[in-house]
Amino acid sequence: MDRFREMESFVAVVEAGSFVGAAELLRVTKAAVSRSIIELEARLGARLLQRTTRRLSLTEAGRAYYGRCKQILAEVEEADSAVGAVTGHPVGRLRINAPFSFGILHLAPLWGPFMERYPDVELEVSLADRMVDVVEEGFDVVVRISRLEDSSLVYRRLASTRIVACASPEFLARHGSPASVDELARHPVIAYTYAAQGDLWRFTTPDGEREVQTRPRMRTNNGDTCRAVALAHQGIVLQPDFLIGDDITAGRLVEVLPGCRGPEVGIFAVYPSRKHLSVKVRVLVDFLAEAFIAPRGWGQDGGGRHAR
Repeated sequence: MDRFREMESFVAVVEAGSFVGAAELLRVTKAAVSRSIIELEARLGARLLQRTTRRLSLTEAGRAYYGRCKQILAEVEEADSAVGAVTGHPVGRLRINAPFSFGILHLAPLWGPFMERYPDVELEVSLADRMVDVVEEGFDVVVRISRLEDSSLVYRRLASTRIVACASPEFLARHGSPASVDELARHPVIAYTYAAQGDLWRFTTPDGEREVQTRPRMRTNNGDTCRAVALAHQGIVLQPDFLIGDDITAGRLVEVLPGCRGPEVGIFAVYPSRKHLSVKVRVLVDFLAEAFIAPRGWGQDGGGRHAR
């Protein structure tokens, strides 16, 4: 195996924390990753990783080698990007991160057409609902659904989504529909762990801004789980209309307090810097903006509104 592939496999193992995770990142078998690490250590004459049944850790030599490998691989990526900048043709790997539910529902169908249009761009897409560090974790583009506050990052607004409080008709038949924001405090709710406001739910009412401290019956770090539990008639959820809009349209879920609006948040493509923007990042951001120009039909009020 060539030295570049050995270094790539080694860095992937360190960053994934396992041989299985590295194999998934590189889209090869676990055996291939393991073989490359064995051959690398044999060639260097040094152990780079300490292996136990529970975890992997870097040796002193491994820490030093990892730093140099990261630098070399980054320079290779820059070289690929330089070719693209000269030719105007995007080439190289793009590391992308997006929230889990949005990534599956609304981004996954776009990757095939993007790859068809740009065959020399290699995609590495990861999904996570936590707020990743764009620079520290080495992502080229991150899709965020939030109110952006970090001015050091560059972003392009793709669309927006409204956060909706809803529950199943069966749940509301048993527990009653809350007549005011304050009454939400007395209803079982299913809370989303990564919500910026925590258990404090905020709404815009005809009388102004109101908030209520909810008492969750369940907490989860995944919106699809919130939705599933709501569909199982176990509580009220506060989720974006891109996730539950079809359920409301079909009557599987019902918006509670329809006269009170939950917050509307932007959906953004975020990248580290406008300076030296690579061709591959530019075409990806343009592609996503193009894909979300048309209203997406999220919910009954024509959600998925686009804004540049």
